[in-house]
Amino acid sequence: MHSASQAALDNAVEQLEQVVSDQQSGTADHLARVSDELYSVAAVLGEHIELRRHLVDPTGSASLRRNLVENLFSDKVDRTTVQLLTTLVETRLTSPTDLVEAVEILGRTAALASAEKDGTLSDTEDELFRFGRILQREPRLRTLLADSTAPVDKREELLSQVLGDKVTPTTHRLLAQAVRHPYSKALDHAAERLADAAAARRDRSIARVVAPIALTDEQEEKLGDVLSRLYGRSISVQSDVDPDILGGLVVQVGGELLDGSVARHLRGAADAFPT
Repeated sequence: MHSASQAALDNAVEQLEQVVSDQQSGTADHLARVSDELYSVAAVLGEHIELRRHLVDPTGSASLRRNLVENLFSDKVDRTTVQLLTTLVETRLTSPTDLVEAVEILGRTAALASAEKDGTLSDTEDELFRFGRILQREPRLRTLLADSTAPVDKREELLSQVLGDKVTPTTHRLLAQAVRHPYSKALDHAAERLADAAAARRDRSIARVVAPIALTDEQEEKLGDVLSRLYGRSISVQSDVDPDILGGLVVQVGGELLDGSVARHLRGAADAFPT
């Protein structure tokens, strides 16, 4: 994806995460609905090249592109879905292909956020990984699910028969989208990429904490409560001990590092003095 398109996607993802953090709109059911709608929109865009071109047209204004989205989708999908789409097209994407990819990524993000909300994200990650391994061992099944000459509904029916009721709704939703995707030949790799995305999402909900001495269960619980309020989602704490930090805590949540250790403050104080 081109850098300008990535910037547009980043804006839309940030907006989606605000929805996820909201207690009223960020429910598992609502996020699942938004995911389904985004995937449906991606399918429509994939089938209509002229529509894709109009929505990324650099000669048109952002308001024209926004109005086009509003006119096409406002009475068909949830308001959150419309807002995410308008955010994408207002910040101009580089190519029609990038638009479809961005909408699909938003759909995947909403699906994984739904699993995060209903407590099935870890199961979803494991199921996606294991299904990818099954496809690697079963080339016949992989071929049937990716057969572009077969109707999509037949391939989805086969997927449902294989999965049964043994997986989470999010696992089924994501794999069904992979089967529908026009580039679904490498389904095993697609399942692995989805598992990686689930793992990255789950990593956002784990605080890795380093303390100079072991934390008690009560301290871990209190810290988890504080971080959950701070991030607007449930955060679990995994703690480790490192006497070298001398005091305070080092907390990492996803890619964000909060270093409140005494050792860091001492280093900062030492750096303030001329050598």
